Amino acid sequence: MKAQSKIWMDDKFVDWNDAKIHVLTHGLHYGMAIFEGMRCFSTPDGHAIFRLNEHLERFMNSAKIYRMNLGYSAKELARACVELVRKNPAKECYVRPIAFTAYGEMGLNPLKSKISVAIATWQWASYLGADASNRGVRATVSSWVRIDSRSLPPQAKCAANYANSALAKMEALAAGYDEAILLNSHGVVAEGPGENIFRVKDGILSTPPASSGILRGITRDTVIQFARDLRIRFYRNDSTKEELYTSDEVFFSGTAAGIAKVREIDGRKIGYDGFPITDRLAKLYDQVVHGRSKKYSKWLTPVRP
Repeated sequence: MKAQSKIWMDDKFVDWNDAKIHVLTHGLHYGMAIFEGMRCFSTPDGHAIFRLNEHLERFMNSAKIYRMNLGYSAKELARACVELVRKNPAKECYVRPIAFTAYGEMGLNPLKSKISVAIATWQWASYLGADASNRGVRATVSSWVRIDSRSLPPQAKCAANYANSALAKMEALAAGYDEAILLNSHGVVAEGPGENIFRVKDGILSTPPASSGILRGITRDTVIQFARDLRIRFYRNDSTKEELYTSDEVFFSGTAAGIAKVREIDGRKIGYDGFPITDRLAKLYDQVVHGRSKKYSKWLTPVRP
């Protein structure tokens, strides 16, 4: 990771190397941290953060679920994100707001700890690799089960949830795959470790519903809106592992991953006839995030000098 100039911490811009916390920080020990991830892209009118407001709305909802009083409004955090991008050299970047239970108290009760909020940016290429958009990735259905809403709330983007994701990711890599696909406790498809998943069969696009235990992704929502505008037949419905194997197309979506084709699942080839619908959606996504589509310009928050 290439160091940037500044990190925003509790309403102050501090030098990158000085953005430190104590080893006894509560959230480090008990996973009590909520976060977001968004991207800033170059556009013909300068740099802009994609769907900043929607990401921060989810950030505020995650805080509400975990009883965290952030001490900042979404508008205040939006201004901090924009100003931080201005201050750092890499304007096309990944933006990470995070809130966590801070140093001061230990023990399971997080309500005794103050909440610290920080925002960082860094340069991050395609999360699943340079070939993800073109050639596609190889995936495997994980033996690890996606967290259940009766144990942890999947709709909150909480650090604790991602221990589940990390186990699935490591298992996939150890088996020689690029990424994992998690089923839920009912045995139906949920999502990737850090991405939502879509499938195409007979020209129909579908994705698991929120009730399957997924995180409602901002990129997922973007794809759904694209499908409506492009008049692609679309459904939210559960699907089985076997239905994934027999899909015409499968792709991941996420802020870090973008729109990434899945060319193989557990040794079964996907996309015998190419990825026409995925390619269509990915092309529009690239146009939108880079400000080449006026129709979706409301999703871009400009970062002006």
